[in-house]
Amino acid sequence: RALTTRSPKAMRSQVPRQSSHTRHLSSLRCLIMGPPGGGKGTLSSRLVKEFSLKHFSSGDALRGHITEGTQLGKEAKGFMDKGELVPDNLLVDVVLAHVVDVEAKTNRWLLDGFPRTVNQAKALDEAFSLDIVVNLDIPHEEIVERLRHRMVHLPSGRSYHRLWSPPKVEGKDDETGEELVVRDDDQPEAVRDRLRVYEENTRPVLDHYMRLDKAVSFAGTESNVIWPEMKRHIQEKFNL
Repeated sequence: RALTTRSPKAMRSQVPRQSSHTRHLSSLRCLIMGPPGGGKGTLSSRLVKEFSLKHFSSGDALRGHITEGTQLGKEAKGFMDKGELVPDNLLVDVVLAHVVDVEAKTNRWLLDGFPRTVNQAKALDEAFSLDIVVNLDIPHEEIVERLRHRMVHLPSGRSYHRLWSPPKVEGKDDETGEELVVRDDDQPEAVRDRLRVYEENTRPVLDHYMRLDKAVSFAGTESNVIWPEMKRHIQEKFNL
């Protein structure tokens, strides 16, 4: 990683542009968008396996820079240690630097959790040409219903679902027998608030990529129903 902050244009210069024809044959640069609790993790894992993609998120980028002690990582850690949000321009530099690192190894990747604003999207567009933006259009009340049944073993992070993947003993972690809890942010009103904020912040980003004819939305309530449509669309679009 470089140890100095780089502008998106500087980063762009390190990655040769390809013609759209060549790009569609050799690369698959993807962005996945979707509300929290909407099944993005499940569908991301299927995309990664089916199309041999490298999956990474803005959180991965931040953790990587902090762990490696880069200048960008030190700056980000300074804000995080104070309980402050990482400023938008710094987050852009961190994520784009990480994408440059990934791009040096493979041009088939799936970005998750970034961009969250139109300015971030434009910075990403200056550096890389996305091939497709996949958006999950999941009814909000379906997500509220899903999450109200989720239980978590806090020390390990193991997650259970009362209806779909319940623990062997009600309310107890399978491995330790310790108590499971429903997190405060999985309570219905907290979920509705989080979804409202997501919609307000993310809708302009989706509209941006719709205008560029790069985004496609998949509506539904079940990942197993959405997945075949998503897979077929990508295969047909890129002749895979």
